[in-house]
Amino acid sequence: MEKPLFAINPALDRAALADRFACNGRIQVRDVLTRETAEEVRLILQQHTPWGLAFKAGDGPGIEPQQVLAQETRSSEGQQKIQQLYRQTDDAARGGDYAFRYGQYSLVQAVQEGWNPGGPHELLLEHLNAPDFMDLVREITGLPELVKADGQATLYGPNHFLASHSDSHVAEGWRIAYVLNFTTDEWQRDWGGYLVFYDADGDIVEGFRPRFNALNMFAVPQDHAVLYVPPFAPVGRFAITGWFRDR
Repeated sequence: MEKPLFAINPALDRAALADRFACNGRIQVRDVLTRETAEEVRLILQQHTPWGLAFKAGDGPGIEPQQVLAQETRSSEGQQKIQQLYRQTDDAARGGDYAFRYGQYSLVQAVQEGWNPGGPHELLLEHLNAPDFMDLVREITGLPELVKADGQATLYGPNHFLASHSDSHVAEGWRIAYVLNFTTDEWQRDWGGYLVFYDADGDIVEGFRPRFNALNMFAVPQDHAVLYVPPFAPVGRFAITGWFRDR
């Protein structure tokens, strides 16, 4: 019998997790999948994902996220575009504006544009939307109205970051942001990449270390960021990220 790609850990105490989430609208669920299946997903991300890059430099009118697909990174034009986007995101972040850059493979775009029909990334998106996984999310968050998940594979390597923002796209159906981690087992504190939450004074009030097989979820909007990954950190903060939506 074929093994499921997302086998949920049967030992999870869902009632206790729901109580924790209810306290402040965020949680890290450790060991969310069985170890065996989590390692299979990590293998897909590490060895079978053609990584592109995602950028954004500023948050004003008309400023849209920029994407460099994997095949573009192999051309001289693509490398010039990447260098330019690095400069622009540096400038935006230096000026206190919203910015991000990280490795990306969009699961939704891959399905819509037929990048690899029947491939493992389509299966990942299917499993995120499967009844058993969605039921787990509904139980923990207390939101029975959640109907679907979008998603992208993300890779934060050296010099990557996601500046502070709040995910305020409630009109688009975003209710719960998530990060499903498949990083190295022993991600070190000094390697950055933490998901952190801020109060109104700009102080960090909570932070989640990237942990293998841990599901971070939080109700949006909340002020949060992914801390800068320094040049000496290894390539290894693999995750699937996105939003659980009510439409």
